[in-house]
Amino acid sequence: MTERAQLSLPAVEAAIGVLLVLAVVATFALPVADGDTTEAQLDTYAGDAATVLSGEPPRHGGATRLSEVARSETSFEREHEALERRVERILPDNLLYRVETPHGAVGYRVPAGVSVGVATVPTGRGEVTIRVWYV
Repeated sequence: MTERAQLSLPAVEAAIGVLLVLAVVATFALPVADGDTTEAQLDTYAGDAATVLSGEPPRHGGATRLSEVARSETSFEREHEALERRVERILPDNLLYRVETPHGAVGYRVPAGVSVGVATVPTGRGEVTIRVWYV
């Protein structure tokens, strides 16, 4: 006959309990990686504004509103105030913006040291870049 050693049931339960307590303590003690979602959200806002503007018909000529303001210096001068009003209506109130075209820009200067979301739309006459940041 061979004798086998057996663990007592209370010893097994105690070991499982200790492991459970250690797991809970470790969950609260270890730092959680804080993903920076600010820039991703800002990129989304900029991309949404670019999508809306690139899908809108021009007021006077061109394929889209953005291609119209990128067409020439004359068309930019004629349309920049309307573009500025439209961008202000598209974006939430807690954002500032800058729309840069080959012939000028509307909006605000980007301050140093802030997170900025960017979207660029190619047009037949150059790229239009939209930058947004939180107030």
